[in-house]
Amino acid sequence: MCRDCLEVFGGPPSEDGPASGSSEPVRCLQCQSPRLIRHPELDSLAIAHIDCDAFYASVEKRDRPELSDKPVIVGGGRRGVVSAACYVARMYGVHSAMPMFKALKACPDAVVVRPDMAKYSAIGKEIRERMNALTPLVEPISIDEAFLDLTGTEVLHHGWPARSLAGLVRSIESDIGLTASIGLSFNKFLAKIASDLDKPRGFAVIGRGEARDFLAGQPVSIIWGVGKSLRATLARDGISMVRHLLPFEKAELVARYGRIGQRLYHFARAEDDRSVISQGKTKSISSETTFNTDISTAKGLLEPLWPLCEKVARRLKRASLAGGSVQLKLKTAEFKLISRSRRLPAATQMAEEIYRVAEPLLRQEADGRAFRLIGVGAADLVADDEADLPDLLDPERNKRVKIEMAMDQVRSKLGNESIVKGRALGARPVERRPSADETGSADRPLLKKN
Repeated sequence: MCRDCLEVFGGPPSEDGPASGSSEPVRCLQCQSPRLIRHPELDSLAIAHIDCDAFYASVEKRDRPELSDKPVIVGGGRRGVVSAACYVARMYGVHSAMPMFKALKACPDAVVVRPDMAKYSAIGKEIRERMNALTPLVEPISIDEAFLDLTGTEVLHHGWPARSLAGLVRSIESDIGLTASIGLSFNKFLAKIASDLDKPRGFAVIGRGEARDFLAGQPVSIIWGVGKSLRATLARDGISMVRHLLPFEKAELVARYGRIGQRLYHFARAEDDRSVISQGKTKSISSETTFNTDISTAKGLLEPLWPLCEKVARRLKRASLAGGSVQLKLKTAEFKLISRSRRLPAATQMAEEIYRVAEPLLRQEADGRAFRLIGVGAADLVADDEADLPDLLDPERNKRVKIEMAMDQVRSKLGNESIVKGRALGARPVERRPSADETGSADRPLLKKN
């Protein structure tokens, strides 16, 4: 099949490949493109993983053509991390989640662009709509990637799922100006692996015929969930390749490694019975910030807490959800992650209620240790019709809810900055230290004049 004009031709691929004879052309017979995809199961596989190539960085290069041949890193300041790196920057060893100071050391000439999540979300939504037009079974993994199940769509789209997928990424490239890679297989685990095999602008296939042999030759880290710690544990047991898992029975792996032992057993054998689920339930809504310099005082840590609570509250309200518990996230200067949570007596969308729970959690951890990151989240989500109901036993809470609802009405007309609480005046903006005269801790709303 030609990935450019979508022409399908020829019979099953020969075992020796296209160079063995004249029956298999090197270029498309229709458009002369060399971008041909060959596989004996190409007409029968229907589970795909689509991943946009270096999404954030590619969007910035699309919008700023002068950056086309430059190394581009999307991320925060020096204390932040890399959100995305273009393929030029990756040649220098830069990768996502790398601390920014390390990325700039590896690639000092890189152009650093701050993330524009509103723009990325809008483009991601447009791409998602194109996926949904192919099949109702689309399971988003992130803003720029998703699983698709195209089983039974041949009649609707007049062609194999492989052809429909190639047409989808072709339209994304021509209409939106971004490239994407496709992994096609018979289950989600293998489709995800395949999408990473041929980036960028890739189309890789792992069929039933070669799946187990292919996996046997891969490092055990290719199995989802095998991180650095488990990989070290497996290595101590003599397991570094997937093939080393095959002699073990499932019960043995579970006894040695716990619940993940089941995954090790099945994935090593190319077995994955997970379905593509179109409506993944949101488990939590959160917001976080990384400081320019480590903070060790309770006062310094409390300053960014309120704006984070307000961000979480706004996102809950936009999503028509409410949180049944509050989560606090801290990362120490040594990159150790600390998580704390507390169940709420009643679900809430209100920033004030989130703050009143998060504040004592934070004070308990503010013991002089230096922290580089703080985050707040709402979990155990429910529909907003169950949130912030009147409570006869707590009239003060009812009053706080009414105040925040009134503030929301003002903001809906005049903007988020039109009315604020006093404590927001001393809050730390993201990536910036406040000046010495920036103070304020009152709970009373202040109306700003436009």
